[in-house]
Amino acid sequence: MSNKVFLCKKIVTNNLSDEILSDHAVVTQDGLIVEIIPQKEIHTDSNYEIYNYDNLILIPGFVQTHIHLCQTLFRGLADDLELLDWLQKRIFPFENAHDKESLRIAAKLGIHELQASGTTTILDMGTLNNQEVVFEELIRSGMRGFSGNCMIDINDLYPKFKKTTKENLELSLQLAKSFHNSASGKIKYAFAPRFVLSCTEELLKETYSMLNDFNGSLYHTHSSENKSEIEAVRKMHGKENIDYFDSIGVLSERTILAHGIHVNENETQQLKKTNTRISHCPSSNLKLASGIANIPNFINEGISVSLGADGAPCNNNLNMFTEMRLAALIQKPVHGPKAMNAKEVFKLSTIEGAKALRLEKEIGSIEAGKRADFVFLDLDEPSQTFNDDDEKVFSDIVYSASKQNVKHVFNDGVHVVKDGKSLIYDSTEIYNEGKNQLKKLLARV
Repeated sequence: MSNKVFLCKKIVTNNLSDEILSDHAVVTQDGLIVEIIPQKEIHTDSNYEIYNYDNLILIPGFVQTHIHLCQTLFRGLADDLELLDWLQKRIFPFENAHDKESLRIAAKLGIHELQASGTTTILDMGTLNNQEVVFEELIRSGMRGFSGNCMIDINDLYPKFKKTTKENLELSLQLAKSFHNSASGKIKYAFAPRFVLSCTEELLKETYSMLNDFNGSLYHTHSSENKSEIEAVRKMHGKENIDYFDSIGVLSERTILAHGIHVNENETQQLKKTNTRISHCPSSNLKLASGIANIPNFINEGISVSLGADGAPCNNNLNMFTEMRLAALIQKPVHGPKAMNAKEVFKLSTIEGAKALRLEKEIGSIEAGKRADFVFLDLDEPSQTFNDDDEKVFSDIVYSASKQNVKHVFNDGVHVVKDGKSLIYDSTEIYNEGKNQLKKLLARV
């Protein structure tokens, strides 16, 4: 039955009025929210499947705007390193050793973890080889997302892991034609040159020009993450990282830059002028000792900011609750206790992520006309506040909650997590498969 009614204790709508509705119900039809009404108006004899979750809080699904699904298998294998060493000694050799089987299980493990912790939409960086496998698994999972072939045509750190400029462009074009707007539009293409140090200017510019042939596609890369990276970019091009991007014309509302830690005032104004988006990855930035991005300044300047967990080997979990909590806490010693309040951070993880991906008309809030991508949380636990004030729900979610509070997840109206368990993957099976494939991958390295 495609017609469903969801009874909720509270609905955190994220609508323009920031309404929090008590004892209401969400009505969906074919994966679309058609109305939100008081529960007393629901007729039990109606032709709808009724989900009685009236002890749970309904929120929009989390939107993560920087993920590396291909790296999930490498969790715990690249600890205690700075960025360039991390890439050279671990990540590039590991990614280069992927075959289709190991890449598929990495994607499965990542998607399983993301869905189980309430993420319903991602922007994935992809990888250099066998990228079609990632798309196939995204489609199979029911998740909404962007991905793309991660392009590298220069690699002084690990020379075996690259393709020619022509090969990168041809493969990306082929994959975009095959997968952009697939799965009834849920899967879209994001052109993904890795970062300045691994891409020629020709690759960066030609890739950006491809956006015009694929409406709704994005340009996704890394920028200004690490001081050594910045120094190398300066040596290579005589410019700061974002300044260089601006000089070659690849900044726009369709561009998402992961990290944006070491950004000067001129570059900040370039981001603002071009409406370029920043994906903030606090856990990764701390673990790789990269630094703390000045997110309050970006927000004050009107620059789009959203959140992402990055990859499992530079974070060790893909859980948005961790990212929200850290995003709030790391700014307070610098900018004061009122900086990055819980409500603001919650919006970065939902509606602001949707805006960054240019999907705010489809997802990011609980409103009629939007897709049924949402999550039910059980916040009636001793770890939560005892004050039932509506605004306290943001404090509960950002500062106290975890993936254990996630009970049900729906992607496009399809139940993908039920009672905290995946309906898509057998967790024991994929864990055991992951152990087996990692052993084989390490032997190839």
